[in-house]
Amino acid sequence: MLLEQINNPQELKKLTVEQLVRLAAEVRARIVEVVSRNGGHLASSLGAVEIIIALHYCLDTPQDKIIFDVGHQAYAHKILTGRNKDFSTLRQYQGLSGFPSKDESAYDIFTTGHSSSAVSLALGLACARDYLAQGQYFKIAAVIGDGSLSGGLCFEGLNNAG
Repeated sequence: MLLEQINNPQELKKLTVEQLVRLAAEVRARIVEVVSRNGGHLASSLGAVEIIIALHYCLDTPQDKIIFDVGHQAYAHKILTGRNKDFSTLRQYQGLSGFPSKDESAYDIFTTGHSSSAVSLALGLACARDYLAQGQYFKIAAVIGDGSLSGGLCFEGLNNAG
């Protein structure tokens, strides 16, 4: 199984496109296995597998930042960022959070849940990065969807980013 060989996003970059497709199927199977037992956000996580693989493949995380707005889509992100072995503890007492958690991983820059704030957070990070201008440059991606656009803060962030 490819998934057992992936302990961090840098290992994704060694895979061929065909292997990435197979990996996506394995990640989906892992999500279904755990969510069917523990509960959780199944549809949104299954729908975001390829985009999360693509983001980690193209970005240099954790240097580059991925911010999940609602967090429902983050299960593949958790699996690919060194938490696959603990994924069976998802949403369990003292287990992995059902959402991104900055206390859980360096790959989770913010603890998020239902906020509609990813665009504003990404814009704030970009402004701080550019303002501080300490020779550091990193990319920032905001993953929105699954209800993110129902909050006014998302539209404020989009307006200000424009």
